[in-house]
Amino acid sequence: MHDEVFGLFEAMSAIEMMDPKMDAGMMCNQIKRKVMTLEKSVEAGTVKIKDLSAEEQIGITDATLACMVTWLEGHSLAQTVFTNLYLHNPYIIEDRCTKAISMCFLKIVDLIRDRINRANVFEEEDFQPMTYGFKMCGDVTDVRVMGMMKEVEDEYNRVLKNTRVKSGEERDAATEKKHELAVAVHTRIRFYRLFLSMLISFTKDKCEGVPQAQKILEQLTELVPIMKKTEPLGIQPEQREVTKNDYPTIMGFEPIINQRLLPPTFPRYTVIKSRSEALSYLEQLADKLKVVCALPSVSSLHSILEIFLDFSKSAPCVLSRSLLQLTFLPPSRKIFGTITVVDAIKDTIRNFIAPPSLIAKSLLYNNPQAKEYVDGFLSHAVRPICTIYQITGHNRARQRDKWAHLMEDMASLQDEADKVDAYLHNILMKTDPSRQHLACFGTWVLYHTLQVMIHYTLSGFELELYATYEYHYVFWYLHELLYAWLASTLTRASSFLSEHEALTEQQTKGRSNKKNKKKKKPKPNGKELLLTQGAQQLCGGYYKALVGFRLDGKMKQPSFEFDSEEVRYTHRFSPFGNVITPPMVQYTQFCEMSDLNRYEFPLSAAEMYSMAYKCFYQAKAIYESISNPSEEVQNLIKIAKTNFVVMKLLMGGHKKDSQSPPEFEFNHSKVFPVIKI
Repeated sequence: MHDEVFGLFEAMSAIEMMDPKMDAGMMCNQIKRKVMTLEKSVEAGTVKIKDLSAEEQIGITDATLACMVTWLEGHSLAQTVFTNLYLHNPYIIEDRCTKAISMCFLKIVDLIRDRINRANVFEEEDFQPMTYGFKMCGDVTDVRVMGMMKEVEDEYNRVLKNTRVKSGEERDAATEKKHELAVAVHTRIRFYRLFLSMLISFTKDKCEGVPQAQKILEQLTELVPIMKKTEPLGIQPEQREVTKNDYPTIMGFEPIINQRLLPPTFPRYTVIKSRSEALSYLEQLADKLKVVCALPSVSSLHSILEIFLDFSKSAPCVLSRSLLQLTFLPPSRKIFGTITVVDAIKDTIRNFIAPPSLIAKSLLYNNPQAKEYVDGFLSHAVRPICTIYQITGHNRARQRDKWAHLMEDMASLQDEADKVDAYLHNILMKTDPSRQHLACFGTWVLYHTLQVMIHYTLSGFELELYATYEYHYVFWYLHELLYAWLASTLTRASSFLSEHEALTEQQTKGRSNKKNKKKKKPKPNGKELLLTQGAQQLCGGYYKALVGFRLDGKMKQPSFEFDSEEVRYTHRFSPFGNVITPPMVQYTQFCEMSDLNRYEFPLSAAEMYSMAYKCFYQAKAIYESISNPSEEVQNLIKIAKTNFVVMKLLMGGHKKDSQSPPEFEFNHSKVFPVIKI
């Protein structure tokens, strides 16, 4: 028997409460030892709250950091940070150093949780914000906690001075050991204090705290190697068996103290990171946050987006992703807390395509009706454009779905842009027939739409969603449509800019003409156009090589039983149906456009390899023409070089009789593989 609202899905996700295999709360009953709270542990004498040795303080501090890093990796606070009993009630701790560190750590956790919640670029697998009712020292101010940390830091500073060996004195082993331990504790106190200070700096309005955060990050980077070196000095867990429900820890930690707080769910085993792994994680975090600190010096929205995309590719943690988002667009919804998004978009469009309606000397600029239409369009552009930046903050796996959903918003913005362009063009024709406004805003929206479509398609390679027999139509779509449209969009934007500059030069002729000649501007969108053309040639090379492999019998199509190539093709590109420009190429159109029988003489595999060779060669030449190439561009040059050598071998009949399929190796790039035969 079952209720009508209790269907299969509910049955599959239901658990049997009180069953040890299904209910996480029942784990406590399977542990032989008595699980005690902080207060009971102090009474029983298993946990010290005063006169802690330096080794104990080092061990507790490092183990707590390891718990924090495990929490940032997506586990719950109850099973990570709050397995540290000292954090349950730091007020009863008598040891000044442990008390200050515990309070400071609670403040750090609270600030991290606040920043990640505000940025809202996490999924359930990235981060769990629940606090399970634990207090975060809210009744003690940040200033007081910083003061407490400074006091114990000064205390250890005095110990350092007293134990430092003066020149000419003999080294006493006991004093030297005491000095080494004092250095280790002092470094950790300083690290915690600076880490809290850095997080507070990131909360300040208008990015005022960013320069300070940058200085602190340099100091933190210097402290981590010392912490790594002194990590073995801390107390270590006893050597005993690790079970699914329990693991050995040090004094003050209890793995299953909070098991009863968890909702009745399937038991989830939490593996706490090792101390050395946690310190390496914090080192990487500091490097990522240096990128965040450099962000406010970038003015162009397009350049910021490039930074966001590169940052996302480096697989940053949820905290660095969140701080990047909040630095760029804090809760005030102003870029860097000072520039309105509308103004930033206006500047970006002006620099991208220079539409007459945004140029101060144009007759359209002061036309009240034109101004109303432009302002309306810009305010509607805010949400989808901000969403592009926000999507880059999510984890790589979730981005694909979000790119697909965004296409609907981009399509409606495109439609509005075309209407506004047409309206402004009509007004312009009456006042200044020599200029036009057609496709100005439309080109800028199309540029972003194509970027979204390309990110969506390429993410399929990164997530390994495509089977090798699907590669040919994915690369065909990128080569023939997406990159081709993007290249023509960038070219159109550049020609609009050139026209505007020529017109400006004409108007300013006779006025400081010599000065104008000196300021030779680089070609607008030049580097991006080269990158687009290079990617287009690479995709063309892959497509032609894959067709050659099929003609040679090296790549066989599977015998589809429940689906077909058409079903898979339609499924892969279905989100593109929401976009008006470029129109989606249906499967029948793809078959017609890629049919080799349309040529007068049917093409052979060798001819396809020859065409692929030319594409890879052109891609190499394009990438090599880019000045100051990034590591990514250098990798693409290697890929293009290797692939055109492979195509040359195949043209010469290398392994012609072999039927073994080619291999696609994604070591240098997650998107563009090296072909191996």
